Amino acid sequence: MAIKSTIYKIDLQIADMDRHYYAQHNLTLARHPSETDERLMVRLIAFMLYANDTLAFGKGLSDDEEPDLWQKDLTGAIELWIDVGLPDEREIRKACGRSAQVVVVLYGGRIADMWWENNSKALLKLNNLTVINLPDTQEIADIATRGMSISCTIQDEQILLGHASGSVEITPVVLK
Repeated sequence: MAIKSTIYKIDLQIADMDRHYYAQHNLTLARHPSETDERLMVRLIAFMLYANDTLAFGKGLSDDEEPDLWQKDLTGAIELWIDVGLPDEREIRKACGRSAQVVVVLYGGRIADMWWENNSKALLKLNNLTVINLPDTQEIADIATRGMSISCTIQDEQILLGHASGSVEITPVVLK
C-alpha cells in the first residue's frame, strides 16, 4: 500500500508592497511522501512571490506534466509556470514553450549554485524564464507544521515571514 500525502492547512496573509498585492489565503497543501518540509515551504514562498486569485498549486512531484504552481487564463492557456527545486534543463525549455512565463525557484545552497553553473549558459537564452535562488531555506523548514498561520511581508525584494514562534527573513537572489 502506498504512503499517502500529508495535508497542511495554512492561513496566509500577504502584504506585497513591491506589487501592491494585499490578501489573505486559506491554503491546503498536500506534501508528497518524498517531499521534505523544506521543499514544501519553498513551494509556499513561490506562491507568496507570485500570489493572485488564479495562481494554483499543481501536482508537481506526482505528475511530470504539471508544475508545482501555475496560473491559467480563462481559455486554459498557461500564463505562469513555476517549478521548485533543480529541474532538468530540457524540462524547463519544454515549459517555456508551453507557458507565457516560466519561473524556477532554486534552493539547497551549494547544490543550487552548482546547478546554476551547469545550466546557466543554456537557460540564459530563454526570454520568458526567470530563475530565483533562495539561500538558507533550512530555517523555514523548521517552521512547517500541519496547521500554520503565517504573515508575509514583501518589500524591496525582501521577504519577512512572521509565524507563531518568531520571524524569518529571506532575501531571494534573482539569477535571470
